[in-house]
Amino acid sequence: MSQRSHPRLLVLHGLRLKGVADLHAVADSAGLEPAEVAEHLRALEADGLAVHRTGALTGWSLTSAGREAHARLVDAEVDASGSRDTVTRAYGDFRALNTQVLDACSRWQVRDVGGQPVLNDHRDAGYDARVVADLERLHQRAEPFLDDLAGALDRYGSYGPRLRHAVERVGAGERDWFTRPVMPSYHTVWFELHEDLLTTLGLDRSSELVP
Repeated sequence: MSQRSHPRLLVLHGLRLKGVADLHAVADSAGLEPAEVAEHLRALEADGLAVHRTGALTGWSLTSAGREAHARLVDAEVDASGSRDTVTRAYGDFRALNTQVLDACSRWQVRDVGGQPVLNDHRDAGYDARVVADLERLHQRAEPFLDDLAGALDRYGSYGPRLRHAVERVGAGERDWFTRPVMPSYHTVWFELHEDLLTTLGLDRSSELVP
């Protein structure tokens, strides 16, 4: 049985991954009902851990104290659940694939024509089919560590199905599911998983620059 996270932590974690998000986006990330998330958001706001912002970027986000509280709780959870080694191994497996996944995403968006990069207009079905095939192969290689993560911490359980769904939609000819940022495309979910692994292990992206 994988470790189930406390709902309050799930809401904190959703805010940490999303940055700024509305109620329903946090609920989707946390896997909770919106009404329950609303209660936790109000409690977090009262505790000075979250704030609702208005203006050009509207939604809920963590305060500095909220980010610190989240880091402490996630660190305690990964140790209490005995899952640190599993998450660490999965992070290593993720990094081994990350460059190739990002390269496939880049090739989906931009093609090399005569030595010059040009936007992919998706008129070359053969080219697109090769990139999609690459993504499918990469996803197959990712599935074992996605399963390991889901078996260790319940909150990781959504990544495998979400990524698989995106691959299937791309394979069915729905191009947006590859890289479009405003939806749960493969690139969007892969990026969120990256941030999740870093956050869970208390790392930041600068650490990946160290050989």
